[in-house]
Amino acid sequence: MEKVTLVIMAAGIGSRFGQGIKQLAPIGPNGEIIMDYSIYDAMEAGFNKVVFVIRKNLEKDFKEIIGNRIEKVVEVGYAYQELEDIPEQFREKLEGRTKPWGTGQAILCCKDVVHEPFLVINADDYYGKEAYRVAYAELVKPHGCMDISMVGFRLKNTLSLNGTVTRGVCKVDDSHMLREIEETYEIEGRDGYAVAVKDGEEIRLDLDSPVSMNMWGLQPEFFGVLEDGFAEFLRNVKKEEVKAEYLLPAIIGRLLKEGKAQVKVLRSHDQWFGVTYQEDKAAVIEAVQGLIEKGIYPERLFEER
Repeated sequence: MEKVTLVIMAAGIGSRFGQGIKQLAPIGPNGEIIMDYSIYDAMEAGFNKVVFVIRKNLEKDFKEIIGNRIEKVVEVGYAYQELEDIPEQFREKLEGRTKPWGTGQAILCCKDVVHEPFLVINADDYYGKEAYRVAYAELVKPHGCMDISMVGFRLKNTLSLNGTVTRGVCKVDDSHMLREIEETYEIEGRDGYAVAVKDGEEIRLDLDSPVSMNMWGLQPEFFGVLEDGFAEFLRNVKKEEVKAEYLLPAIIGRLLKEGKAQVKVLRSHDQWFGVTYQEDKAAVIEAVQGLIEKGIYPERLFEER
């Protein structure tokens, strides 16, 4: 069987979550975390390898809470995202920084452990079953090296009740191809619409706008693009820009503008949820319990495997 890998980005510090490590917060009835449900859905869809992107200082807790369990049901690999993991000629850019360089660097860390088509997700996001089914079906089709897919969600299905969110708002043509993606900040729902902040001013957004939740289908050749782009990013970032990040939506958006990639947008109608804020946790626990009561998940994951 062809390998198709799920790459889970779990190296984020999670400063907005407040207490503890948000990626490892239990939300299921038997201590399951969001990643358990993501892996369960991915395996059900056909994915047969999981790679966790973590920080070295999380490794012990991470393996105790999820890694050692998951390796009993699926092939598991690890990649390590560290602030200091940059080319030697850019070491002076480390001064003043406290966290790694963003999602582009996170995926680049996987280049030695992923050699097959792969799907990227965030560790603290629940995407729903439909997203994995459509993503897998697209990844196993014949592809060119710069054919990219993205699972798009309705904006209204991705908002938090406990604060603003950042989303990649997408423009999609009639052929379901991505034409533009704009990282949009401080989005919150209002009565029948959403608002965001751009250049210091509020803008209005359609609740049905397709948005990216960092769920990207990629080919292994993409690592070369990331590596070249990361060097260019580091070369251009100013020393005082200590929060600058090398982000997947921006990378792919630039490739689109330059005509170097094409991105097919796959649609999911599922409700997203996640633990961006500490206050989100109770709502996520309730949502998971509701899915169990509807029979979408068993009380204990993986027991029947």
